[in-house]
Amino acid sequence: MSMASSAERPELSIVVPVFNEAENLPLLAPRLIATLEPIVASFEVVFVDDGSADATLETIRALNAADPRLRAVALSRNFGKEIAIAAGLEHCRGQAAVIIDADLQHPPEMIARFVELWRQGYENVYGQRIDRSGDSALRRALTQRFYKLFESFGETHLPEGAGDFRLLDRKAIDALATMQERARFSKGLYAWIGFKSIGVPFDVAERAHGQSKFSYRKLTRFALDGLTSFSSLPLQVWTYVGFAISALAVLAALYFLLEYIIKGATTPGFATLIISVMMLSGVQLLSLGVLGSYIGRIFSEVKRRPLYVVGERIGLDASVERRRAPGA
Repeated sequence: MSMASSAERPELSIVVPVFNEAENLPLLAPRLIATLEPIVASFEVVFVDDGSADATLETIRALNAADPRLRAVALSRNFGKEIAIAAGLEHCRGQAAVIIDADLQHPPEMIARFVELWRQGYENVYGQRIDRSGDSALRRALTQRFYKLFESFGETHLPEGAGDFRLLDRKAIDALATMQERARFSKGLYAWIGFKSIGVPFDVAERAHGQSKFSYRKLTRFALDGLTSFSSLPLQVWTYVGFAISALAVLAALYFLLEYIIKGATTPGFATLIISVMMLSGVQLLSLGVLGSYIGRIFSEVKRRPLYVVGERIGLDASVERRRAPGA
């Protein structure tokens, strides 16, 4: 493995996934530097350009030319934020790493508190949103519903309001590096690996420039990835649905048998027949759809494609190898 030795590592790495953030980066960089220089002996900032179509990469090159501690890995196309975070963690060299968004909604000044708690022995320090007033009422309602579903059916506890804004100790980073699933739900992975954790409440700031890249369609897909990654309940539930429908069918058969004995033969209702066929067909198709989603995930995993493809590295050693689980 050609990763830098621990002696060469900076004390802290900052991982910043970016997608079309050319206007925000010149605002973020000085705030990061001003925050980090007084609190750590050494640091690096690793931007991960996730296939931006604007001047993001040119802006990063200019930042690196002005300060070589600002580095980057540019992916060959847009792989999504979850993959960009994984790429940043695999390229960073710090004894710990902070993941932060580039839009300035995550206050860089909060890093000082993260580092303080890390030095007290916490290995997973996460920012916890306490104010969602900036989100629409629908988005807040859907978010609350997702957390309740995950709490009820997921295999691990997911702190409400916890997101990607967090500090991870090197032990936690190395643990995440062994997890190479393609449909990634990082919030669940952070919780699954464990380690000594603590939340730090914060208010989300206004986005400096641009708009959120997460549409309702992407958020829905993200939520489904989370539920299917950490719960098999969507598969198991159809056993109970099938049992319930079978029980109803037996009761209906008994009812019609009794009706035949008491009243004699009657003409079956056409509407009842159509409704029954449509209901059962819908249940079958829905159950097949759930099964198909899990099969699709299996298909994606067994192909063993790399998580991402690097197009360019800026200020980073080109010989860095991705860390994999044994036998991967």
